[in-house]
Amino acid sequence: MADDILPLSSAFADATEAEWLAAVDKALKGKGIDSITRTTADGLKVHPLYRESDFPSATDPLGTPGAAPYLRGATAAPDAWLPWDIRQAFTHPDPATTNAEILRDLERGVSSIELTLDPAGENGVQVLGLADLQTVLDGVDATIATIALDPVDEPGFIAAGLLSTWAEGAADLAALKFAFNLDPLGALARTGTLAASLDDTFASLADTLSRLSPFTSASLIRIDARMVHEAGGSDAQELGALIASAVDTLRRLPEADLAALAPRITFSLALDANYGLGVAKLRAARRLWARCLELLDVTPAPMRIQATTSARMLARYDAWTNMLRCTTAAFAGAVGGADVVTVRPFNSSLGTPEELGRRIARNTQIIAMEESQLGRVADPTGGAWFTETFADDLAKAAWEEFQNIEREGGYADSLLSGAFQSRVAATRDARAKDIAKRKVPITGVSEFPLLDEIAAPTADAATPKPAPKAPAAVLTCTPLAPIQLAAPFEALRDAAAAAKKAPAIFLATLGPVAEHSGRADFARNLFAAGGLESKEPPVVPKSVPELVAAFKASGCQIAVLCGSDTRYPDEAEAAAAALKAAGVRHLWLAGKFEAPGIDSNIFMGCDVLHTLTLAHATLGVRG
Repeated sequence: MADDILPLSSAFADATEAEWLAAVDKALKGKGIDSITRTTADGLKVHPLYRESDFPSATDPLGTPGAAPYLRGATAAPDAWLPWDIRQAFTHPDPATTNAEILRDLERGVSSIELTLDPAGENGVQVLGLADLQTVLDGVDATIATIALDPVDEPGFIAAGLLSTWAEGAADLAALKFAFNLDPLGALARTGTLAASLDDTFASLADTLSRLSPFTSASLIRIDARMVHEAGGSDAQELGALIASAVDTLRRLPEADLAALAPRITFSLALDANYGLGVAKLRAARRLWARCLELLDVTPAPMRIQATTSARMLARYDAWTNMLRCTTAAFAGAVGGADVVTVRPFNSSLGTPEELGRRIARNTQIIAMEESQLGRVADPTGGAWFTETFADDLAKAAWEEFQNIEREGGYADSLLSGAFQSRVAATRDARAKDIAKRKVPITGVSEFPLLDEIAAPTADAATPKPAPKAPAAVLTCTPLAPIQLAAPFEALRDAAAAAKKAPAIFLATLGPVAEHSGRADFARNLFAAGGLESKEPPVVPKSVPELVAAFKASGCQIAVLCGSDTRYPDEAEAAAAALKAAGVRHLWLAGKFEAPGIDSNIFMGCDVLHTLTLAHATLGVRG
């Protein structure tokens, strides 16, 4: 820059923080900056402003990327060609179809594959023996692309045995890139069962680890806490379970060389569409694991993290919006330093994804990597005041959850007693109330629903072969069953779609368009979340008789008054009486004005799910 060219900022006077806060207070009409502070499911505050006083970034307290204890990631120089592993999950039940999908996706940019194996063929690839696995992996070069296992209903011993048998005859077992992902406690949490006692299960784990010793490049154990997230848990609960599961697993392997085993553990977390909190969660995980290794007196090792986009955030209605959700979560994984990222196909909420769903999933990562260049910088959020401060807050909350689990005897005992599941259920239920009131909106479902949407495609799934009978469970607990955040609203949409007559509500507008349009749009959007079409007068009514005539012509049985606060006192009561006399079975008013004849009100913050359920019941729509 030439000496006579000054930066644009030089034209403005320096502003103090006090002046900035005063401007914020004015914009918020005196409510103060605390009024826009948000609180997470863990009770942590997300402030609108962070400063150097919140996190002393200038002193670089976390060290540098690639330096022990690896709080800022495993490397200071990301791989120029593959800064993170693009892993695709495969769930089609037919082994031959899965093989074709694997070969196609590897040719088109996927760098590793994850096989979701389900003997029943209901939630993954139906592999009943070595022949099926050979069909699935025909043509796959495991020295180039990692083969990862994701058993649906067992700790991974059977799947690991099949994969190791498949590899027999390879010239160099050490060169094979496998991720066996053995996880007994994850299986207990996910399914609520184990086929053996804890002592016998971990004896089997130790024996399996010994038999897999020739695979020196393989990842052996996976500590998976995604089921906590998918069951409705909070970030701190997911992280607390992650660390508790790791500690309990290592504690039950007394003969294991922890220093040798620690680098061969993969940790799995879920990421949703809140990328700021997602980045902080990955950073908090590294801090927690580094602290555990310190307490275990184990040499610091980088924490290998697999981030998977959340299943609970995906919607069945307007499923195309899932692309945005998954893109945001993938961004968090890339920026947060995940070593492996798996993006769920946007249409996986509808059934088995087909080529379009998998193509978008892999291209989301490829674009982020190749075009957005997200992997070019090591630890890009390092030192950011919000990210570092919130990561610290989250790590402390997760450590408290970890200590709770330890006081309950460790992760296995806490699961078997149901104590941990109870805390997750409390968090899930509290979030459900916020979803019902749209404090947590779901775009395309509870907000801005499309009644005439174009359905997303899914694959045709072959009929599975008869599955072998599962072994009897020796240990049982309440499983951390997955939920869908949108499920209550989508159940109403399902019921409305199945009704013999499409349910509808009449928008009884008061006054000119300029006065009623805002609330009419609000009402239209709200009732559409339950699958109700909104019918309006063909022309703006100029009198109550015209309004009543329009209602009768609509064929509706329920209605909502939409007008301005200044008009309601003069016209709402008379309009309500006339509409009730004309046959309105239930009358809402958009706003908080109350008058005789008005049965209910809708407004920002009302219980939308209750309102829609009431509307369905009034119309006789049955779920």
